[in-house]
Amino acid sequence: MMEQNSGKTHATNEGANGSYSSVNGLQLYYEIHGAGEPLILLHGGLGAIQMFGEVLPSLAQNRRVVAVDLQAHGRTADIDRPLSFELMAGDIVALIKHLGIEEADVMGYSLGGGVALRTAIQHPEIVRKLVLVSTPFKRDGWYPEILAGMGQMGSQIAEPMKQTPMYQQYASIAPKPEDWPVLLTELGELLRQEFDWSKEVVAIKASTLIVVGDADSVRTSHAVAFFELFGGGKVDAGWDGSGMSTARLAILPAMTHYNIYSSPQLAAVVAAFLDAPMPGAT
Repeated sequence: MMEQNSGKTHATNEGANGSYSSVNGLQLYYEIHGAGEPLILLHGGLGAIQMFGEVLPSLAQNRRVVAVDLQAHGRTADIDRPLSFELMAGDIVALIKHLGIEEADVMGYSLGGGVALRTAIQHPEIVRKLVLVSTPFKRDGWYPEILAGMGQMGSQIAEPMKQTPMYQQYASIAPKPEDWPVLLTELGELLRQEFDWSKEVVAIKASTLIVVGDADSVRTSHAVAFFELFGGGKVDAGWDGSGMSTARLAILPAMTHYNIYSSPQLAAVVAAFLDAPMPGAT
């Protein structure tokens, strides 16, 4: 994976918190909310920073949240390169370095969760704690009907998708709204690629929280298997908790893939995890 130092950050007219940073040939849009320890926040496919709703201000109450619009999403224009978890992780690392952050917590939902996971795999020295929301470590972690839908994603559904809130948000902030069919094509190509990161997940040292809804698009059994890859769920923790792993698993009740990212339940669980002492801290 090629990576280059980010260049000058350009202010935008999108608000006091919004900026662009030149990373890897991309004008990457990001916003900074709150102050304190840094948390990188990454949205899902066809989404943007705004999809986090009430979660973002809640998380920003006592930390510095750096929320990012990924390649071809939101206010970040596309460039002539495929959508790739590995390359987008490189963008996040370059942004973190550009901001002068040595170590950050990284949280991602769905597509953004894949980018967050790859960030921890490719640059473990940068990630303090990792939060993965509705994120599989292997493609078959999605339910079969979701995989079937990914198989049909492309420019042919661009017109009917214009009736959705996702398109309406995209059209209102994208630098080139006419690139909607291109985004659907590139995202479909990415989501149809087979992957299995289990061997790399086992090597991750960062404390990790896995979150899914009990009616998510990611299979509940897959989330449990993910938790076990991090060393969780292996043995009874004991009366004093000494057998507990550094990983955490949260299955949120009555949550789907389509409402978990804006849920107060999610904000509460994530804040508690991020605020907890690091393993071994006294």
